[in-house]
Amino acid sequence: MQSANMNVMIKAARKAGRGLVKDFREVENLQVSVKGAGDFVSRADREAERIIKEELRGARPTYGWLGEETGTEAGEDPTRRWIVDPLDGTTNFLHGLPHWAVSIALEHKGEIVAAVIFDAAKDELYSAEKGGGAWMNGTRLRVSGRRRMIDSIFATGIPFGGSGKLPAALQDFARIAPVTAGIRRFGSAALDLAYVAAGRVDGYWERDINAWDVAAGILLVKEAGGFVETIRGDGPVVDAGNIVCANAALFPEFAGLVRERP
Repeated sequence: MQSANMNVMIKAARKAGRGLVKDFREVENLQVSVKGAGDFVSRADREAERIIKEELRGARPTYGWLGEETGTEAGEDPTRRWIVDPLDGTTNFLHGLPHWAVSIALEHKGEIVAAVIFDAAKDELYSAEKGGGAWMNGTRLRVSGRRRMIDSIFATGIPFGGSGKLPAALQDFARIAPVTAGIRRFGSAALDLAYVAAGRVDGYWERDINAWDVAAGILLVKEAGGFVETIRGDGPVVDAGNIVCANAALFPEFAGLVRERP
């Protein structure tokens, strides 16, 4: 049985996702224009957040809000807030790559208690509630059972051009890639975490990440049996700005490698 909050979250994610799928079909046509699809995608992103905000705050008007596009808004209930990324994987969307998602999390007293990640292009809806397991389209999810790094693949993000953070990221690659079956850069942190929960990849790490990118995925991984921590190993993960996760067997070695960087 899904909670009332989960029903609201799923409705909001699907409604925003339907609009984004329609917009996504237009992106390919815009690639050939001089101006490109950038402005169009920015509008689609903002409209998706407007839809989600209208649905969530309409149903739960006292909850606080943290959205990628509209920022932070306090609620009458200081213990609860929605954490929303209306379009995680914007660059993929912009380039016509069908790998992006709507991400919605509900936080209560600093802990994520409900989560939805909707991969609208593939019609895969991931959901989790604290203590209720992780699910994708009604199928129970479990993290992978792999026990050796050399048999495992890991997801991460790569800093974009001009950020100045690529040299440091390459240090991570130099330590981790040689002892694994590979590293993947899919371009959506929310789906990276959903894929860890589903056992499609064995672990994920990223530095310089936002709360709205990872909030929903944190609960999915935990409810699927995985371990999630900050890279330093201290404090709550949601607002830390960095993350490392994997199944129980791989986590100690994998997290140790990630944490070796000076």
